[in-house]
Amino acid sequence: MVDSVGSARSASSGSAMSRSGIADNFDTFLLLLTTQLQNQNPLEPLNTNEFTQQLVQFSSVEQQLKTNDFLQAMLQASQNGQSSQAVSYIGKTVTSSGAQADLVNGAAIWSYTASADAPNTVISIRDEAGQVVYRQATPLTAGTDQLAWDGTTLDGRVLTSGKFTLTIESYADNGAYVPVTTEVGGVVTAVDLSGPEPVLLVNGTPVPLSQVTTVQETPSA
Repeated sequence: MVDSVGSARSASSGSAMSRSGIADNFDTFLLLLTTQLQNQNPLEPLNTNEFTQQLVQFSSVEQQLKTNDFLQAMLQASQNGQSSQAVSYIGKTVTSSGAQADLVNGAAIWSYTASADAPNTVISIRDEAGQVVYRQATPLTAGTDQLAWDGTTLDGRVLTSGKFTLTIESYADNGAYVPVTTEVGGVVTAVDLSGPEPVLLVNGTPVPLSQVTTVQETPSA
């Protein structure tokens, strides 16, 4: 009888077993164990080794469930804290890693950081279709600076809105490639909490919270 209970416990100890199922099996196991001990033959007592092993197994499963519940609670608390932090960004001006910026109020602005002086540099700006609308050769110095584009294209048109991507090809005097990282900024207007990570809506562009590098108060108009 005890063997059948042990087999049922082993078969149901997979990932699909719920806490209530384990509790029911454990209660049944104890009831059977108590009954057998009460009715055992004094001249041929039952072997308690198997009972002890099954008690240890039940205890191990219970401890694992408690650990899983604790980890899940920690994860939920972390996600709640991250969501609260993301919501507090609404109305703030943030900077995030990336090369796509919005043309707003006659300007698209990027921040860039050059790892070394790059006198031979070409800056290209592409529209959402991937077409180059602006290109300029300009030297860069090592450090962080900003680049602002007023929407004037190569053919003389003046664009007033849209999303544009900055590409920087920079080289030193000796021809060595100089890495340049870019960042974009804007005002957070909304937060999407439907996914595993909060996503900020910055000037209409979704930005994962993990990509945000700076947060500051938005200057008054």
